[in-house]
Amino acid sequence: MNQPEDFVQTTVRSLLASELDDLALKLVTGDDGLERVIARPRVQKPGLAFAGYYEYIKPWRVQIIGESETKYLQSLPPRLREKRVRDVSGLDVSCFIVTKGITPLEEFRQECEKRSVPLFSTPSMSSTSINRTTYFLEETMAPRITMHSGLLDVYGIGVLLLGESGIGKSECALDLVANGHRLIADDMVIIRRHPNDVLLGYSNDLLRHHMELRGIGIIDIKDLFGVASTRDVKPIDIVVKLEKWVEGAEYDRLGIAGEAYEMLGVRKPYVRLPVASGRNLALLVEIAARNHLMKLQGYDSAREFTQRIDEQIARQGAPTLPTDPPESAASSEIRSMHTRTRFSPDVLDRTRRQK
Repeated sequence: MNQPEDFVQTTVRSLLASELDDLALKLVTGDDGLERVIARPRVQKPGLAFAGYYEYIKPWRVQIIGESETKYLQSLPPRLREKRVRDVSGLDVSCFIVTKGITPLEEFRQECEKRSVPLFSTPSMSSTSINRTTYFLEETMAPRITMHSGLLDVYGIGVLLLGESGIGKSECALDLVANGHRLIADDMVIIRRHPNDVLLGYSNDLLRHHMELRGIGIIDIKDLFGVASTRDVKPIDIVVKLEKWVEGAEYDRLGIAGEAYEMLGVRKPYVRLPVASGRNLALLVEIAARNHLMKLQGYDSAREFTQRIDEQIARQGAPTLPTDPPESAASSEIRSMHTRTRFSPDVLDRTRRQK
């Protein structure tokens, strides 16, 4: 299911963040245009636009100028080169990044300065600049929500734990960590939707690796259980909600219907676990993760079970409950009469007097 691209817009100034220090971006000109919008995380190389196909430029994207684009512009007659540079700079572009340490053409520098379009240079290769910038923008611009929940890696399956406050999410998560599984976030999970409808769950920076347990306080899972007990990010594969047991409430008994939970326009398998005294919630979450893992591998135990029942009905007709043979029923009736006689009030009273 492909969703429309509703990225969170950012500005050119975000490219100066420390996450892109490895690109060593240097602002050549256009510093008064750092608030220009970046509307899409994917970058472009404007080679076709320099050849005159201006409709190729997608609005408000980062434009990467490499060695091939520079050499092509240098091969053009001066007046035509000036026109192409002027026309492309006048389009709705976010900024330009010139790679491989190439000195930007003078025509480019002048047009960017005149139109307040940021012009950067970097010593990195074009491929490296494209990959790093795209990854950074996808992280920065991904649609996101924050949920009061927990996120764990259980058998490689990302399990999002939901439930009301005080229902036992943290205690269940602690049991799972003690069983060898890994904690991503407790109490607050930041969820971002990345391309191809991948939902990635993160922890808040301040709360990372920490958990609140009523009566004990804040504990550091990484310190208590070791570095292998936590991780920083995990794709969400299944949603498990802990609910108070309500007498008479309907719960999925066979697991055939398959509920779904929607986040950021993406639907994920949804399991509701009623919480009651004596239920081992950590074990049930482990079973839910194992069952989902089997489904991913093509085996659905509930459907296999119903299919066997359907095949048996097709062969033998509807199954009937077993009945006792006549002689067994007669023997049972005799034993019942003997029991009623033996324990009748008169017999019991007579027995006590004899003693």
